[in-house]
Amino acid sequence: MSHREPRIYVLPNLCTAGNMLCGFMALLHIVGRFHSNTDSNPQAGYHWAIFFILVACVFDLLDGRFARMAGQSSDFGREFDSLADIVSFGVAPALLVHDIVLAEFDDQKYGGFGWLIACGYLVCGAMRLARFNCLAAMPEKGNPNSFRGCPIPAAAGVIVSLTLFLLWMDGNNREIGRWKYALPVLMMLLSYLMVSDIEYPSFKSINWRSRRSFHWVLMCILVIVFTIKNWQWMPMVLFVSYLAYGLARPWVSRRWRREIEEDEEPEDITDEMEAAAEAEPENESGHPPSNPATHGPGPI
Repeated sequence: MSHREPRIYVLPNLCTAGNMLCGFMALLHIVGRFHSNTDSNPQAGYHWAIFFILVACVFDLLDGRFARMAGQSSDFGREFDSLADIVSFGVAPALLVHDIVLAEFDDQKYGGFGWLIACGYLVCGAMRLARFNCLAAMPEKGNPNSFRGCPIPAAAGVIVSLTLFLLWMDGNNREIGRWKYALPVLMMLLSYLMVSDIEYPSFKSINWRSRRSFHWVLMCILVIVFTIKNWQWMPMVLFVSYLAYGLARPWVSRRWRREIEEDEEPEDITDEMEAAAEAEPENESGHPPSNPATHGPGPI
């Protein structure tokens, strides 16, 4: 019996491997393996963990983009991407919040409520990734420009960026203040949003061929520069804005939605698909070749 090996494309899967390695490095810094001076600076491990989780978000954004641009999509890439995401955006943020605040609720007085919140976030994130893979494998695709439920990289980004902001606010005291108790509430909200039916934009239609006006390009440059200059709190603004936009998206006008997401009307997409099907050469059996499966969502 012959065994068919899955397609493994180098560049997209290297980005996915970078995503997973960043998640593992974040875990090492949360447990303090890389810091012998934690007594003098207890926040150092948290800062490094947040840094690696944010870098993992960048890798997760790039792997799907590279796969679609080069036409190197595969089922292997999609599964590998989900395994990396559960490490970087599931286990690492859950352990980070547990180490900062949820561990206080693990004693008998609170009935072990702390670890339950962290486990709930992790399980909901894993279920969200599994649902995405099942929907991607179905022959009938939904809207390719939307995600069903909040993507787990965005959920992790909200958690770690808010944690970074709290560390910056109370950096001189070397201890996160009372605002840290907002993290468990936020984690429970994100757990629900990941497994909900709320649609979030994927921004897959925005690529190197996308065209914008001069004002849009200038605004994007200013946002990037402003984010680099104010790295302590601007990531929180960006991730929370995405989270809020998904909740308010049903009430946003179609014109503004198309302008923000670079989306196309369903009629336009149908016309393009029909024209592409007519232009495709037929294979030996007389049927047009099937499209390959997608590599992954970028942010799932």
